Parts: sequence; C-alpha cells; structure tokens
Amino acid sequence: MCAKTRSRPLFDPPLVRRAVLDAFLKLTPACQVRNPVMFTVYAGSILTTILLIQSLTGHGEASPGFTGAIACWLWFTVLFANFAEAMAEGRGKAQADSLRKAKKDLPAKKLDEASRDARVTVVSSAELRKDDLFLVEAGDAIPCDGEILEGIASVDESAITGESAPVIREAGGDRSAVTGGTKVLSDWLVVRGTAEPGQTFLDRMIAMVEGAKRRKTPNEIALNILLAALTMIFLVVCVTLYPYSAFAVGQAGHGSVITVTVLAALFVCLAPTTIGGLLSAIGIAGMDRLIAANVIAMSGRAVEAAGDVDVLLLDKTGTITLGNRQATEFLPAPGVEPTELADAAQLSSLADETPEGRSIVVLAKERFGLRGRDIHELGAHFVPFTAATRMSGVDLPGRSIRKGSPDAIEAYVAEAGGGFPEAVREAVRRVAKDGGTPLLVAEEGKVLGTVWLKDIVKGGIKERFAELRRMGIKTVMVTGDNPLTAAAIAAEAGVDDFLAEARPETKLQRIRDIQAEGRLVAMTGDGTNDAPALAQADVGVAMNTGTQAAKEAGNMVDLDSSPTKLLEIVAIGKQLLMTRGALTTFSIANDIAKYFAIIPAAFVGTYPALAALNIMGLKTPQSAILSAVIFNALIIVCLIPLALKGVRYRAVGAARALRDNLLIYGLGGLVTPFIGIKLIDMLLSALHLA
Repeated sequence: MCAKTRSRPLFDPPLVRRAVLDAFLKLTPACQVRNPVMFTVYAGSILTTILLIQSLTGHGEASPGFTGAIACWLWFTVLFANFAEAMAEGRGKAQADSLRKAKKDLPAKKLDEASRDARVTVVSSAELRKDDLFLVEAGDAIPCDGEILEGIASVDESAITGESAPVIREAGGDRSAVTGGTKVLSDWLVVRGTAEPGQTFLDRMIAMVEGAKRRKTPNEIALNILLAALTMIFLVVCVTLYPYSAFAVGQAGHGSVITVTVLAALFVCLAPTTIGGLLSAIGIAGMDRLIAANVIAMSGRAVEAAGDVDVLLLDKTGTITLGNRQATEFLPAPGVEPTELADAAQLSSLADETPEGRSIVVLAKERFGLRGRDIHELGAHFVPFTAATRMSGVDLPGRSIRKGSPDAIEAYVAEAGGGFPEAVREAVRRVAKDGGTPLLVAEEGKVLGTVWLKDIVKGGIKERFAELRRMGIKTVMVTGDNPLTAAAIAAEAGVDDFLAEARPETKLQRIRDIQAEGRLVAMTGDGTNDAPALAQADVGVAMNTGTQAAKEAGNMVDLDSSPTKLLEIVAIGKQLLMTRGALTTFSIANDIAKYFAIIPAAFVGTYPALAALNIMGLKTPQSAILSAVIFNALIIVCLIPLALKGVRYRAVGAARALRDNLLIYGLGGLVTPFIGIKLIDMLLSALHLA
C-alpha cells in the first residue's frame, strides 16, 4: 500500500483492457445521461446510425459512405469519452483490489470484560460488533478497528500505510486507535471495537478509492451547468438551421438543403465535447493522485477545496513536533559537576518508561558515557511519579534522588533543610523562555541542576512551511502550551502565527472566524480534542496515527501521518483546478477554430458564396465535415494522458497562471484544429475517402 507500489503506469495494460471493456458497458442511456454534453453526442450517434440504415435501403439523404463515416466517428467520440472515464475509475478499482487483499476473516480473542485476565472466546472477526472487547497479543492480526483500553504494543501497519517501520500504540492519549488488518509485533493490547462489520476503516477506504461516494464539487457543478447551457444553445441553433436552409433554397430556387447528417456533425463539433468527454476523468484522476500520495479523501469535494485553501491550522504536538519531549541538555547548579547531575538524572530515570525518562538515560550515555545500570543490582527502589508529588525518583542505599517540576523540587529540598540557588531559578526561567520544559534533579537537600526537556520540531518542517507561504497559505500553530513556550516553538518551526492555550472550543471558534472572512481553512490533527475543528474545517486532514474520533471527523486521512502532507494535498487540489481550467480553455478555443472548417462546408450547398470562407483550403465540403468530426474525436484521445496526469502545478501568482493558461491552452486550442483538420483532410483526399 505504499505510494511506490501503488503508483501505476498511466496506461498499464491490465487497466487499459479493463477500461476498453467498461467503455462499451457504459453505452447505455442510464450511464450517458449523467454527462449532458456526451449524452447529446450519444443521441447524435444513434440518429446518424438510423440515417445510415435508411441510406443503405436506398432512401438516404446522403451517400452510405459519408453517413456511415460520420456515424462511426461519433460513436468513436462517445467510446473514447467513456474510455477516459473508465481509465480514471479503473485506477481507483485497482487500488481497491489491492486493499481487499489486506482484508481477511481473522480469528478474534473476544473478552468478557476489559482485562487481559478475562475469559477468552475465540470467534471470527466477522462476528465482532461495535463495543465488543478483544485481546491481541504478539503475532496476532488485529481483527477490526478499535480503541485501546489497556496495554502498549509495537504494531506493524505496513499493510495499510506501506511504512515498514512499526509504530507504538498504547492506551490513552492520541495514539490509541488501531486498524483492522494490522499486526501486533510485541506485547499485548485490550481493545474495544469501534466499527460494525462492513464499516471498518479498510471498508471505507475501499469504497472511497473506488469513487463510490464521490460527489461533484460546486465548481464542477457550475462547469457542468455552463457546458449544458452551451450544448442546449448549439442544439437549438442546429435544429433551427434545417428549416432556415430549406426556406433559403426554396426562395432562391437553386442549391441544396443541409442534411440532418451534416447538422449532427455540426452540432457535435461545435458543442464543448472535448471538456465534456474529459470532465469526469479529471475529477476521478485528482482523487487517484491523492491516493498515490497515501491520502484517502472522503469525496472529490475535499480535493477541490484543498486547491483553494489559504489558511492552515496545525496541531503542535505530534504534528509540528515529534509529540514527546526529549532531554537535550544538563544545566548543573553552582558547585555541581555536569557528570554528577547526569549520573543522578540517569539513576532516577532507569525505571522511568516515559519518553522523557528514556531520553534522559540516552543523553547521559551520549554526553558522558554513562551506561544504564540495573536498579535491582543496585538495591534501588524506584519511586513512581504521582500527580500529588509531581516528582519521581529512586532510593538507593544511602542516597535518595528526586526529579520533578521546579516548585515540587523546591518544596522537597526546603523540607530537607536545603536551599534553592538563584542560578537554578535563572536556568528555569531561561529554559521556559526558550520554549522548553525545566525538570529539576535533587539529592536529599541539595539541588543538583536542571534537565532541559524540549519539544523536538520535526526535521525539514521549516522549509515546508516556507513553501506553503510561497503558495499563499498562512500557517497557524495551535497548542495548549503557554504563550511563551508557544512563541518559541512557532519561531523555530517557522509558522506565520500561533494560537496558545487552545481548547477544543477555541480552535473551533478560530476556524469559524477565519471562514467568516470568506477564506478556506485546512486543519490537520490527530487527537480527540482536534475532532470538532477537523469537522468544521473546509479540509480536515486526520493523521492515521491519531484517534478514531479524529479520523471520523476529518474529510481526509493521511496514512503516513505526516503533518506537512497538506503541502502535497494543496498542490494536488490546485493541479485538479488548473487541469480543468486548462482543458476548458483548450476546448472553447478549439471550437472557435472548428467554425472555420465546418460552417462554410455545411452551408456551401445553400449559399455557394460561402466557399470564399474556406480559408483552410479543404478539398470538398464532405471532406471538411468528416475531417472536423474525426479531429473532434481524436483530440479527446490525445488529451486523455493530460486529464489523467494533470497539469503540473507551479507556485506562481494568479496573473501569471492565467497568462500562461491562455497562452499555452488558449492559443494551442486555437491553432491545433487548423493543423489537425488540414492534415486529416489531406489524408482523406489522398486515400479518396471523401
């Protein structure tokens, strides 16, 4: 499921074969009516086919060869519009097939109560229901989605995320959700099921990548309405041209009336069939590109909204920072050697399994070569942390070491008759001012010094935020820290603004305030407290490592749990909008050029003087009309790779993007038909086909 294995060639042979079959299966009125533009081409194909049959019986309005050629190329146009949509859908179906391989009927150890020691009943995972309790141990596959109630374990999530490195899952906090189909590598977990059969995260992923829940976005709906309106206008025009031509011929007493076959060809060439045939493929391909980036979107609406986002809110813990504070420096008190402080801090942390405690042991080893010792061999008694004392530590024969918050340690040494040096107070203030957390170490009545605990900002994140800034997106860090700490972390991470001491309702209100200004907001988060904000945001990206509540509230799930993934999501959203705009510009310019080929040819029989408008020098009226129809069909084929791959997004201003779009796709759409139709006309004439 990693992006490398999921990324397929644009025209993967199995996908092409599947799409060819689907293109024919979509030749039903029920499928065609969903696309108004192509439905009219579909109707024109049926009409010209009927005229062909009539012509073959000797009663046709034109020769069977000409009518048959027009009918064949109209069907070709419909088939390749179907093929473009089927190719985009097929890539999603291929992703779904690979996901289904990860979905298995697994044995589950169902528990009577939330305890590892409870009675176990082995059942099929299909029998588990929401709120059922089950046990998973080392080597077991997790039978369904759930929330950890007890235990801590290493879990292999490569079947879902593609990442080979195992992750730690534990009860409480923001990393307590587990996904069905993943595997426990060590230890054990007691889990409460959070989904009914058929409603697991994997099931939702399969449905989403297949596009089953994809709904059209507002911009796409607006474009569909525009295309439908243009189609209706051209339809009315073409329908009224027949009586007009008949009247003109009757009045003049000479000439020929335009045929229905030519009118059908005229309509198909003038209607916006190019963008109409590719519109569905563009939207589906946008979702497929998001899947290739290891992000699952709940709908195409979310992908498109990402392209218009201009404010990004990021949760600090686990998103901007690694999520666990790490010991980075030992600051000894006056008269205390750094080695003495490091030794005492390490001894007090040997039995401390928290990330902070483990980092102290590692830092003492790296800085001073102090090896971890066995507290049992030392005859030591570990004193666990409690909310009442706000300290932990170790009692050794003849020694009593404690570590904890500054005020707790100050009270501890005061009780033992010791003093609290002013230099230590200054160190505490300096650590807090720089955004760190001071942890003091004391032995009996003496303060040994300060351990600097720091939120570690994830590597490379400052550069990614700078890139977001160039894209016109403002970044806001959201944290529950005090303003001083928040300001320090914000400066180090390179965000534009921060919201300190944030509660769930504070985040929610900030998003609403920004949206009230008419701006689109994206939010990333992983905790239950992020759920309201994720639900309110226009684009809510939940980390896969986060809680079930966060994943259900967002409209996207990042399987890699990368806080800067939104950079790719925004680029993909903008790429979708640019691709649609570029092909719409090309299609409209394309139609303008086709007027010069088909209008004079269609009416030269009624008004011979129109032959002067044959500026392209096309051989015959029949050749001009057939060349335009063939070009109209082939241009859809040529643009399928662009619709699937997308126009490359570059972080440039709106004015330059518009200029480039008009220059490349506007001018290109105007010039290409002149060249293409002329070449096809020359080929038809050389082969004596028209």
